[in-house]
Amino acid sequence: MPDAVRLLASAVLPADPRCSVLRDAAVDIGPDGRIAYCGPSAAAPEHRGPVRRCSGILLPGLVNAHAHSPMTVLRGMGGDLPLLRWLHEVIWPAESKMTPVDVRTGMLLGSVEMLRHGVTTTAEMYFHAEQLVDAVLTTGARVLVAPAVIDAPGWDWRAELDKISAWIDADGLRFGPGDRVELGYGPHSAYMLSPEALTEVAEHAQARGALVQVHVAESLPEDTEQREKFGSVPVLLETVGMLRGRVLAAHAVHLSDKDIQVFANAGVGVGHCPGSNAKLASGIARLVDLQAAGVAVGIGTDGPASNDDLDLWEDARLASMLARLSTMDSTAVPAATAFLLATRGGADALGRNDLGRLEAGAWADLVHVGVDGPAFTAGLDVPDEHLLSNLVWGGGHRDVTDVWVAGEHVVAAGEPTTVDRHEVQAAAGAVTTRLRG
Repeated sequence: MPDAVRLLASAVLPADPRCSVLRDAAVDIGPDGRIAYCGPSAAAPEHRGPVRRCSGILLPGLVNAHAHSPMTVLRGMGGDLPLLRWLHEVIWPAESKMTPVDVRTGMLLGSVEMLRHGVTTTAEMYFHAEQLVDAVLTTGARVLVAPAVIDAPGWDWRAELDKISAWIDADGLRFGPGDRVELGYGPHSAYMLSPEALTEVAEHAQARGALVQVHVAESLPEDTEQREKFGSVPVLLETVGMLRGRVLAAHAVHLSDKDIQVFANAGVGVGHCPGSNAKLASGIARLVDLQAAGVAVGIGTDGPASNDDLDLWEDARLASMLARLSTMDSTAVPAATAFLLATRGGADALGRNDLGRLEAGAWADLVHVGVDGPAFTAGLDVPDEHLLSNLVWGGGHRDVTDVWVAGEHVVAAGEPTTVDRHEVQAAAGAVTTRLRG
C-alpha cells in the first residue's frame, strides 16, 4: 500500500453545500486512496508521510453527469443539423461502422481530454462498453458506464439487457483500482424503447441497485410525440416503475411543473447539458426551477460530436448564463452554484456521496488549479466570492496543472501520466479519417 500523502495549499475548495473557501489548508490522502482529512492545516492530525505544497487552488475532481465520450472520433460531423436529423442522417450511420477498437480509441482520447480539464468522473452511455471501461482504466480516470439498450434495426435490446445484468452479476456494481468503474443500465430513451422494454430494464436495475441513465425530453419534436402518447416522459417512466430505483435523466429540457415534481418526489437526478442543448437548438432546461424543487442537478457535456468539446468548465459557465437569460435574473446562478453543479451536484445527481467533494471518506479525486494565469492576476489574497468568480468565470481548464484519482497522480504539469497524449490523438484521427471515407 502507498504511503499517506499530505497536500498543502493556500486555498482549498471542499465543495461543501456552503461552497466554503478554506485558507491555508491541508488535504490528507490515505493509503486506501480516500481522503482522510480536509481542513485547516493548523488543525491537521500528525502526519509522517510525504508532503506536497501546491501553489494554487485544490478542489474536487469535476463530475461529468452525462457524456458519450467515444464520439471524439465523430467530432465535427453534421454539426449544423437539428438533433433528430443529426442522429438519423449522420451519427447513427457513422456509429454503425465503429468497431470495438474504435470505441476504445475514442474513449481514450475523451478520457485524456477530460482529465486534462480536471474532470475525474464521467457518466457514459455507449456501446462496446468493455472497451470503453478498458480505456478509462488505462488513463486512470473514473466512470459510471451505462451500456446502451436500444430497440432498432440491428439491435437486440433484450440481449443487451441480459448482457449488462450478467456483467454486474459477475463483477459487481463497482470494481477496478479505487472502485474506478461503476456499471449501470442505459435505456436510450422512451422514443427508442417500448414501455414494456423500459419496465424490464427497470426491474433488472432495481434488483441489482444499479443506476439507470436515460435521455428524457431532450428535443421538442421528441417530447411532443411522447407527451401525446403518455402524458410526458417523466410520467411514463413513473408508470413503468423506473423511478422506483436510481435514475439519472439526461437533458430533461422540456419539463412541466408536474414533471419536475415527479422527479423531485422520486429522487431522480438530472444531467443538464447546456452546451449540447444550445448547439442543437434543443432548448434551455429549467435549471432554477429544478433546483428550487430539490432535484439534484449536475452538468454534462453530452457527446463531443454535439458540443463539440469535453470542457465541463465551459458548460458550467453556460448553465449559469442560460439560467440568467431564461429568468432575466443576473443573480439566478452565481459562481459558487456553478462550481457546485460541476462537482458535488454531479455526484449527487448520480447518487454518489463519495465523489465531487473533499471530505473524509470520499475518494481522493483532486484537481490543482494554478493561479499564475490572467484570471488570477490579483492572486489568492482576495475575498472568497472574488476568488470563486475568478475561478469560474475567468479560469477553467487552461489553469489545471495536476489531477489525482483515488490518490493516483494521473495528470502532472498538464499532461497525462499513463498514456502518450500525442499517440492517442493520432490514433483517434486515423479512426475519424476511416469513418468519413
